Amino acid sequence: MSVEAAVTSRPDPHVHEVIRSAERELYELLERRAELMKRIGTIKQTLAGLAAMFGDCVLNDDLLLILDRKPSSRQPGFTRACRTVLMESGAPLSTRQICVLLKSRFPETLERHKDPIASVATVLNRLVDYSEARRLNDAKGRRLWEWVAEPVQVRGPLDPGIRIIGQAYAD
Repeated sequence: MSVEAAVTSRPDPHVHEVIRSAERELYELLERRAELMKRIGTIKQTLAGLAAMFGDCVLNDDLLLILDRKPSSRQPGFTRACRTVLMESGAPLSTRQICVLLKSRFPETLERHKDPIASVATVLNRLVDYSEARRLNDAKGRRLWEWVAEPVQVRGPLDPGIRIIGQAYAD
């Protein structure tokens, strides 16, 4: 059988079954990846919050590097700086707000970009693709960006509908 004949003929039913099986597994893995990225986002945000409250001394060197809180000799990457600003914000931000925060926290990162707002938007769209951030719209339809973390309902003295990051308190 020639190559042309093999391409134009109907594939073997086993080929279709392999494709369906691989497709199912791919979708399951993508779903698990999204769940893992949410959990990783929650843990990173919790650790960053604890470091903000108690000081960086509560984290070991590896965690400081992962959270981009340890000074290093190299300049932080643009994507990493955007991640850090978004993760530590605690609330959805506009692209302009993220640029302002980047300028105050990582001034050297914006200096290298002709159009910082476009560069930040590009990075934020990639973070959405990686399931690390989510796109929202405010009441006026303007785009906002939010770090992906698991909202946890807390029982107790707090209002019943309040969202916080971290583990729920045990009964």
